[in-house]
Amino acid sequence: MAAVAVVGYGTVGSGVVEIIETHREMLQKKTGKPVYVKYIVDIRDFENDPYGDKIVKDFSVVENDPEVETVVEAIGGRRVAYEFTRRALAAGKNVVTSNKELVAYHAVELFELAKANNVRYMFEASVGGGIPVIRPMSQCLAANEITEICGILNGTTNYILTRMITASLSFDAALKEAQALGYAEADPAADILGHDACRKICILASLAFGTQVLPEEVKIEGITNIAPEDIAFAAAKDCRIKLLGRAKKLENGKIYISVSPFLIPTSCPLSTIDGVFNGVMVHGDSVDDCMFYGRGAGKLPTASAVVADVIDTLRTCGDDRRIEWTAGDSIVSDCRKVAHRYMVRVNGNTDAAYAAAEKLFGEIEVIPCSSVSIFDGAFITAEMAEEKLLDTVEKLTAAGVEVKNQLMLM
Repeated sequence: MAAVAVVGYGTVGSGVVEIIETHREMLQKKTGKPVYVKYIVDIRDFENDPYGDKIVKDFSVVENDPEVETVVEAIGGRRVAYEFTRRALAAGKNVVTSNKELVAYHAVELFELAKANNVRYMFEASVGGGIPVIRPMSQCLAANEITEICGILNGTTNYILTRMITASLSFDAALKEAQALGYAEADPAADILGHDACRKICILASLAFGTQVLPEEVKIEGITNIAPEDIAFAAAKDCRIKLLGRAKKLENGKIYISVSPFLIPTSCPLSTIDGVFNGVMVHGDSVDDCMFYGRGAGKLPTASAVVADVIDTLRTCGDDRRIEWTAGDSIVSDCRKVAHRYMVRVNGNTDAAYAAAEKLFGEIEVIPCSSVSIFDGAFITAEMAEEKLLDTVEKLTAAGVEVKNQLMLM
């Protein structure tokens, strides 16, 4: 018998219990042993819950039960989840999580604790929810040097931008719609400001490049400044705006990493990912581009990835293959010195704005767009470092041009 404890009985935790308890026969075939949920740890009461007999409020019950082989951490956050994860690993129990924040900040320490106790710390669901990406990157693409990861890593922001593109909604209207449908929280800050996507790209970059990348090292820009005019000019350039987490290896061995809105050409598969769906594109030196696509969140999609990790912990006992990275000197480049092309949007006398821009930027590409006001304009710059762009935009503003936004091109 293989006993599992699920800690946290919210959306993901309840999905894990549901899958394990309804797929017992399948899980036994895949692990060679009966798998069942012995405990559900939560401080709340769940009246009339079908699994109410499994609920306990004291984690030490799990910690001290030798029958529990694997603990599923579904609490979220960094405080209680961190404490319980450490205690479970120290007690010789595998831990499986979907907690992107905990993995992004504390993975190296938890990997070392797991190794010291001959158990596993596994986190497939922490990045793509139900989309398999961690294991394929570490195993299926093991023969490649990964040079870039680029992805739509947050379903809430992707839904908002999709509705702005397809229904011509303002940002505020699209956000309210996402909240009404349950895609956005009452406080959507972690999503719309880019923090959720930041934790995920940190995990992917750490895995791809072998050294821990912390969220504090990442340039983050959310989608709150995206306006319908930005959407319209992007479309006129045959592009769509998406919030991307992007990590790219540079010639100097460092990496560029950011979470930012990008103009993506419609020829790129990432541009076609709409609604709450996520997509991750990985570039390897041998395989070229691979894309992983699916539902990046949700009860059962995320729980399915968690249970897949549970299965792996139960059928690979004694196998020392581990998915991990190490701490070390920062590998992150100063993003201000990395070159991109930009779309700069202006307002006012556009002929005068373009003339002033050409003097300061050099040759520019004006974007004709009939669906905006005659007082709105946009142009594409040559490739330049971000610090040069910001300095030039400041000079353009000083010359009397109202600059409304500047967005990178992928």
